[in-house]
Amino acid sequence: MSLLVEKYLTFVAVIPKNAALYLRICKLKVVLMLVITAWVGIVLAPDMGRSWLVQLASLAGIGLVSAAAAAINHIVDQDRDQKMARTRHRPLAQQQLSAKQALCFAASIGIMGGILLLVYSNWLCTLLTVGALFGYAVVYSVFLKHMTPQNIVIGGLAGAMPPLLGWVSETGSFNAEPWLLVMIIFTWTPPHFWALAIARKQDYERADIPMLPVTHGVRFTKLCMLVYSVLLTLVCLLPFLIGMSGWLYLIISSFLNAMFVQKVIRLYFESKSESAMSVFRFSITYLLLLFVVLFADKLIL
Repeated sequence: MSLLVEKYLTFVAVIPKNAALYLRICKLKVVLMLVITAWVGIVLAPDMGRSWLVQLASLAGIGLVSAAAAAINHIVDQDRDQKMARTRHRPLAQQQLSAKQALCFAASIGIMGGILLLVYSNWLCTLLTVGALFGYAVVYSVFLKHMTPQNIVIGGLAGAMPPLLGWVSETGSFNAEPWLLVMIIFTWTPPHFWALAIARKQDYERADIPMLPVTHGVRFTKLCMLVYSVLLTLVCLLPFLIGMSGWLYLIISSFLNAMFVQKVIRLYFESKSESAMSVFRFSITYLLLLFVVLFADKLIL
C-alpha cells in the first residue's frame, strides 16, 4: 500500500510540469459546452434556494467527471489516434504522456468531481454523472465506436445528459422538462458528428472506425443528417409547447433550426469537404446559442 501511495505522490508531483498536456486530454472546449448545458439545466430547474457557490461547486463536479471521461477516451483511442491526421498530435498518440499517467490523472479528477457532487449536490446527480462517464468512456469508446455505424446515435445519450445532471443537482429528482433538453442534444449529435465524419472520411477508414460515411457512403449519411436536422427542428418546439420557454426562444430557435436545415440541404447537393466542415462548425455555434437563448428566455419569464 505504501508503495502505491509513493508512486501516486510521485505522479502528483510532476503534474505541474506536464499541466498543458493534461489539459489537452481533457477536451476543454467540449467540457465547457457540457458545463454550459448543465448550467442551463440548473437555471431552468425550480428554485430550491441553493446559493450560487453551491451551484458552482456542482458544475465543477460535473466538469471534472466529464474531463475524466475525455481523458479515458484518449487512452482507449491512442493507437487509432496515431493513424488519423486530426488526432495524431494528441499527447498520448505522440507518447508525450503514458497511458498510466493519463489514467492516474483521470482517476484523480474523476474522484474529485464525484466528491464535489456528493458534498454539494446529491447522490442521484452523482450516480447519473458517473453513469454518463461510464457510458462515454467505456460503452461508447471501448465498444460502440468500433462496432457499429450507429455508434454516435447510441453513444450520444451520454453526451446529452448534462442538462438533466444540472436539473437533478438542483432538485434531487427526475422531471419531464430536462429530458426535453436531453432530447435536443441527443438529436443534434448525429448530424453534428456525421458532418465531421464526412470531412474526415479517409481518417476513419485508416483507423478502421465504422463511421456511417465509411460503411454506408457519404450520400446516405447526408440523407440521414437531413432527417435528423428536421427531427431536431420538431424536438426544439417542445419546450415552447409545454410552457417551459416563451416566444423569444421559439423565434430564435426556429431561425437557428432553419439555418441548420438549410446548411444540411446545401451539403446534400455539394461534394466539397469544406461544406461538411461548415456544417460541423455551425452546429457547435447552433447548440451554444440555443442554450443561451433558453437561459435568456428564462430571465424574461
